[in-house]
Amino acid sequence: MEIKSLSLRARAVVEGFMSGLHRSPRTGFSTEFTEYRQYSQGDDVRFLDWKVMARTDREFIKKFEDETNLRCTFMVDFSRSMEFGGDEAGVKKSDYGRTIAASLAWFLIQQRDAVGLATFDRDVREFIPPRYRQDQLKTILGRLETQPAGQATDLCQALDKLASLVGKRGMIVLVSDFLTPIDELERSLNLFTAAGHDVRAIQVLHPRELDFAFEDAAIFEDMESGQNLILDPGLAREAYLEKIKAHNDALDGVFSAQGITSFRVSTTEPMELVLLKFLQEQPARAVARQRRSPGRSAA
Repeated sequence: MEIKSLSLRARAVVEGFMSGLHRSPRTGFSTEFTEYRQYSQGDDVRFLDWKVMARTDREFIKKFEDETNLRCTFMVDFSRSMEFGGDEAGVKKSDYGRTIAASLAWFLIQQRDAVGLATFDRDVREFIPPRYRQDQLKTILGRLETQPAGQATDLCQALDKLASLVGKRGMIVLVSDFLTPIDELERSLNLFTAAGHDVRAIQVLHPRELDFAFEDAAIFEDMESGQNLILDPGLAREAYLEKIKAHNDALDGVFSAQGITSFRVSTTEPMELVLLKFLQEQPARAVARQRRSPGRSAA
């Protein structure tokens, strides 16, 4: 599977169904000048029009149309465990996850949104701040096409680092298999949700990680530690399925507690359906507020 071909495939899908979303311009300081307004105490003096002030002896601020409606940072897992797959049962998790991020980045930039990227394994390896500009998509796709070379995952450490890098409130999209201890995950995620970010999590798993449908006894290798284990899948399947279910249930609990919209996808799931579901989904935090807050008419 080539990332480029799937990006083009996703583009054709989202372009038809989602064009015109959130095109409600706001006012802010940007590059497209719209009008003047009188200076008020506290305004940024950098935007004073000195020529107008010289002619009229009055202070005016330039108003601009905000270029973007959203600031989105994709945080994509580049650890070694994401390299699992690439067989008849399903594509590599890394290819699938990077394609999701690339396709959504293309869509958002087409909608004039600011998009950024962070890649991580034990730590954040590369960070591209969210921007809306001509070459931003090319920069992001170039980074996503880089083959993951990380080792073990430390999602919490990476989240802590990213929290110090992300500035203005926006959307944070986590793309990972989340096969990592989650004891500290809720604390790390809270750094973003408490700051008002719309956090969305896409858990990418290979079908064999979900059903453990291996046939013959074999040597299984931990892709991150390199540890080998001789195993009969028939004898181990029931215990494995219990453990993966317990892990995913605990993960869902963390997401729910933080009001995070989450998606669990298999690498065999059609990409178009995943993208459409993501783009149509309301933020879980907004849904939670709606459920907790009775309408005024009911009072």
